[in-house]
Amino acid sequence: MLVTCRKLLNAAGAKGYAVGAFNINNLESLLAITDASGAESSPVIVAATPSAIRYAGLEYLAAMVKTAEKSVSVPMALHLDHGRDVETVSKCIGMGFTSVMIDASHLDIEENISLTRHVVGLAHPKSVSVEAELGRLAGVEESTVEEKEAILTSPEAAKEFVERTNVDALAVAIGTSHGAYKFRAKPQLDFERLEAIRKMVEVPLVLHGASGVPSWIVEKAKKYGTELGSAKGIPDEQIRRAISLGITKINIDTDLRLAFVGAIREILVTSPKQFDPRKILGPAKEAMKELVRRKMRLFGSSSKHP
Repeated sequence: MLVTCRKLLNAAGAKGYAVGAFNINNLESLLAITDASGAESSPVIVAATPSAIRYAGLEYLAAMVKTAEKSVSVPMALHLDHGRDVETVSKCIGMGFTSVMIDASHLDIEENISLTRHVVGLAHPKSVSVEAELGRLAGVEESTVEEKEAILTSPEAAKEFVERTNVDALAVAIGTSHGAYKFRAKPQLDFERLEAIRKMVEVPLVLHGASGVPSWIVEKAKKYGTELGSAKGIPDEQIRRAISLGITKINIDTDLRLAFVGAIREILVTSPKQFDPRKILGPAKEAMKELVRRKMRLFGSSSKHP
């Protein structure tokens, strides 16, 4: 059943867990996510970025998710991740997405508020929920206090932003970043800031750049030729603490990519005569499925039904 992110996240907030938003790029990633949600009896958010839409095609992605939705019994949202313009948002709403993100975090706050309000005006009459972002996901380890304040989400600004936009969920910057190389030193999120935001903002809070880059994935990928260097993600204990302080949606993309490429490299190295795409992509799908199942248990969403 396709539902809005607003419905999933309100239920998660009431019961103290988070719902994973997992990015898709192809059929295998979608099957991995939906199979995992069924196996864990977990609500799930299937997310597509503008780059994934350009790669696979909006109509193809939407049709695949709508087909998959018929075969699962858990609530599922179809979400546009990091939409940057009204045209993309409008197309996704028209194709049946139940949730959209407008990411205007690169603009100043007044422009961000204006664009977000416009998207809310387009989406809410169609019963589509809207996520926005305030602050920027960037490395802050070597930044000055002033630079950190400019990058991370201000609790006071978050309160004003939500009140003026009527947005359904807010992605906050508390020290995470996209990709596999999030930290040079010890990973540390700004939990004091998150706690302050939670006290001032009532809508669900979202954590982007939250992949853990777990060792079991990294070791396999490296073993079969992936060059990852000092890849480092968010430790599980910090994810649990973030959820305890009010995060109800957690985005995962990098970990899926690492699981996918590690499994494919293993097959290509250990079975050099193999040329059946199904026998190459099948193990990659299973690796992603295992990753998603582990994340659902970590987030506390297994066996949860809104």
